[in-house]
Amino acid sequence: MHDHYQINVLAKEESWRLFRIIGEFVEGFDALPNVLPAVTIYGSSRADPGTWAYATAEKTARALAQKGFSIITGGGPGVMAAANKGAFEAGGQSVGLNIDIPPEQVSNRYTTLSLKFHYFFVRKVMLVKYATAFILFPGGFGTLDELFEIATLIQTEKLQPFPVILMGRSYWTGLVEWLRAQVVGHEFLDPSSLDLFTITDDVQEVVTIIENCCRPT
Repeated sequence: MHDHYQINVLAKEESWRLFRIIGEFVEGFDALPNVLPAVTIYGSSRADPGTWAYATAEKTARALAQKGFSIITGGGPGVMAAANKGAFEAGGQSVGLNIDIPPEQVSNRYTTLSLKFHYFFVRKVMLVKYATAFILFPGGFGTLDELFEIATLIQTEKLQPFPVILMGRSYWTGLVEWLRAQVVGHEFLDPSSLDLFTITDDVQEVVTIIENCCRPT
């Protein structure tokens, strides 16, 4: 009897969880088509103002916003705040897709549209689904997770081959060299798989690549 009660309670909790998941998807699907075309920028929440990553993310987002692209980030501090700041101060659409995690990630103040998600997987869909290019600044597990998920989606043709730009040669070159030596070297990837990445430090190169691929109409 007791086990039956626990099963019923668990079933009800799962049903409510499903409604919450659907609700988060609906909120994103309703709001984000209005920001197209958009570029998603990833990077560490620990990048401080004055660092290369922070300053370059701000400059890159500002330049893209001036060309008519919206900027989407994870909505938090560091690189995310820098990118939102650049877009916001350029008068562009600046979108923050925040996540409810411990310790609480506080939304940065440079957004024109801010959404908050409980589920990482819903937020990850929104960061990818409405972007026509991806820029990844130096970051930790979250940034690396997004990089390899985007690469997998493009490789498996679940996502169009949009530009994937790795900003920071000194940070990313070692990773790509390891992929070439070890993963390609063991024939777990085709050599052409690494062609989807562009590594650069040059903001103007980023803008040119994205404009040539995904110019706003």
